[in-house]
Amino acid sequence: MKAISVLGSTGSIGTQTLQIAEEFPEQFKVVALTAGQNLNLLVEQIKTHQPEVVALAQEKHLNPLKERINNLDPEKRPKVLPQFVSGVEGLCIAASWDHADLVVTGIVGCAGLLPTLAAIKSGKDIALANKETLIAAGPVVLPELKRSGSRLLPADSEHSAIFQCLQGTPWAENARLSTGVPTPGLRNIQLTASGGAFRDWSTEDLKNATVKDATSHPNWSMGRKITVDSATLMNKGLEVIEAHYLFGLDYDHIEIVIHPQSIIHSMIELADSSVLAQMGWPDMKLPILYAMSWPNRIETSWERLNLPKLQQLTFKEPDKTKYPCMELAYEAGKTGGTMPAVLNAANEQAVSLFLEEKISFLSIPKLIEAACEKHKNELRSQPLLNDVIEVDKWSRKYVIEIAENHRHLPK
Repeated sequence: MKAISVLGSTGSIGTQTLQIAEEFPEQFKVVALTAGQNLNLLVEQIKTHQPEVVALAQEKHLNPLKERINNLDPEKRPKVLPQFVSGVEGLCIAASWDHADLVVTGIVGCAGLLPTLAAIKSGKDIALANKETLIAAGPVVLPELKRSGSRLLPADSEHSAIFQCLQGTPWAENARLSTGVPTPGLRNIQLTASGGAFRDWSTEDLKNATVKDATSHPNWSMGRKITVDSATLMNKGLEVIEAHYLFGLDYDHIEIVIHPQSIIHSMIELADSSVLAQMGWPDMKLPILYAMSWPNRIETSWERLNLPKLQQLTFKEPDKTKYPCMELAYEAGKTGGTMPAVLNAANEQAVSLFLEEKISFLSIPKLIEAACEKHKNELRSQPLLNDVIEVDKWSRKYVIEIAENHRHLPK
């Protein structure tokens, strides 16, 4: 049985992880939870899983949570009350909890970086659903992985697909993820993209895109921020950078392919020209389960893929004019250093402003581009952790500033 720490337990990844733990209680035991401010859901999770430690992102929510637990009917109250902690220090305590074997990182954005690093330093294996850990801080994270012996097991669908396809190849026999060393025998990676909410829209029509439009994904059920990233195709750009760090390929060998059905989750081309693909229904539970159970497979009763029912699978190249965020990500990745951290933070802030209806959809790439351009003269090619944190804060502040003061951006 694996003991699991779940970072971001009330989010999309976290709730699905806990559903898996409930479905397979003989395989997984939840020992630590971290959450933001959804206290109602967190109380239910504590009742169900009875973790040893619970961490809240903000200290102000700690006493209200304790009161809710104490006010529960005695029969529903946890048999042993968990240790309650808060803030970044509390998140790191939960992430590095002694009894945990595996840490599932479901915290969205750069907020997940420090807890994930704490888990790595304590030698935990990581089921990585937080892209930003490698995107913003790849040069910092890779040395820590080598020192600690931790493994990053991809829990998002695309990188899980690549990881699954690599099993049985020469690489898998001596594999250690995220060493930055090129993967033997791997020629090319093709990351598939649904095309997001606007895959059938013209570039001209995007001027009128609303928050409701951008957060209505045709295939996947995800959080609002990630759904907007899918609509801009920034999610694929970020995944390109993550794949570079996970599997060691340079950016010219990592491609994006539009695949509207979201059945093939990604493909690899090997040195002998063989192409391997991992397929399945668009459901995040499968890659999460594989990361949790690796190197084993757990038999499930989940719906099986029915190819005759699908009838066809289609593919096309992404439109670079329609999806400028994709090219911005490639440029940031190739530049390296602190540039991916700036790209990621600028995107997070721009998407936040869009979701608050303070900017238009087309302003998102403009703001990201402005931040990356401004940072070129301050680029740090070999960043330390403090450098990543500093440029992350700067980028967010800069995006807010130019969004407020530059009226030439698209409305």
